[in-house]
Amino acid sequence: MRLRAALPLGALLFAATAVGCSAGHSTTSASTQPKTQAQQPAGNSGLVAGDKAFPMPKPGACKVGDKNGQPMPDPTCTPGAINPDVTQANINDTICKSGWTKTVRPATSVTSKMKAESARSYNLADDEKSEYDHLVSLELGGAPDDPRNLWPEPGTVPNPKDTKAENPLHDLVCARVLHGGNTPYLPLAVAQQLIASDWTTAAAKAQEQLVH
Repeated sequence: MRLRAALPLGALLFAATAVGCSAGHSTTSASTQPKTQAQQPAGNSGLVAGDKAFPMPKPGACKVGDKNGQPMPDPTCTPGAINPDVTQANINDTICKSGWTKTVRPATSVTSKMKAESARSYNLADDEKSEYDHLVSLELGGAPDDPRNLWPEPGTVPNPKDTKAENPLHDLVCARVLHGGNTPYLPLAVAQQLIASDWTTAAAKAQEQLVH
């Protein structure tokens, strides 16, 4: 089994995530905020482990970006975070198991409140249409309720990210679970890196990272 054209580790790509969205965060300063495991890179993805208690960025602290004609999250406020309970070793029983994401998806009573706060962080108008999106999707082991992995993505609902990135990457990560044998597959950590850095190119770049 060999890995073709290995992707550079996310340590440089996501260096800012080690301290979270400090520039836009609340009253707790970096010097007084406790250093927790959730603030450190988790596994090989270069992304932090999810922490639902992580503070929301301040109102107006975040800006919607643009890549390839699609809205993108502010990488400082929304760098992505992962669910530490999902690993390469247990994908058979987690993300590759039908219906599993329902067991970790937050209730709308939780996400509705978070979305309203995130909209203020991104300075979106109250009537602006948006989908509260997990940057690293639940089906790729994204953190369910960490503010660093959720943002109000403006535009159509559902957004194109579902079909252009999330579903194709999930299929590649789960390829051997679904099809068995020596089917080429995408390592989970690589999929998480790709979708967090630029989901518009993630599916295409994934083809260069398959393990055979």
